[in-house]
Amino acid sequence: MEGLAEAADGACEIAPRSGVAFTLDRGDRLTVIDPRGEQVADLVAYNRHDLDEVISSGRTLDYASRIYLTTGDPLYSNRSNVLLRIVEDTVGRHDFLLTPCSADTFRIIYGDTQPHRGCFGNLAAALEPYGIAPDRIPVAFNCFMNVPIDGTTGAITVAPPLSKAGDRIVFEAEADLVIGLTACSALQSNNGSFKPIHYRVDRATPPSRG
Repeated sequence: MEGLAEAADGACEIAPRSGVAFTLDRGDRLTVIDPRGEQVADLVAYNRHDLDEVISSGRTLDYASRIYLTTGDPLYSNRSNVLLRIVEDTVGRHDFLLTPCSADTFRIIYGDTQPHRGCFGNLAAALEPYGIAPDRIPVAFNCFMNVPIDGTTGAITVAPPLSKAGDRIVFEAEADLVIGLTACSALQSNNGSFKPIHYRVDRATPPSRG
């Protein structure tokens, strides 16, 4: 798979500015690791049996009544079903407001004349084999992204991630899912540098042998 390698710790490594897609079964656990610190990973999730059901920032934040999610919090779908639940979090600051960076992001915000395809483009390419078109990519859960909000003016700031080398967030699947996951491509989100992301899937039911 493009952008994917095995890391020294036995996890899978997503190369800088790339993305992957894979499946989870209900009960599986997904650990997303920041191996070097200050690197964001965009995560999207779809119901594997009905791809029109996808994680929803609006519903999740509405039901949580806050914008910063951590251990114990569920990620709801557009149909108000729980798709993922955060079961461990060593950082405690992630974003579920901002859309995946894209070529348009880099053109409009950064003024790039030959923009990178960004997380949106990487997710689109990774999810295509699963029959998921670009227009079906939602606002991602941006692991480790630090987005302070001014409570008076509503101004949004993208600040350096609080994650340090080895920090992680662990999700448990509450449905059979298709997952898209990136190593974010935006300089501002990652404190000015591009680094890999590691992830590990722990299966609820190990495959039988023999």
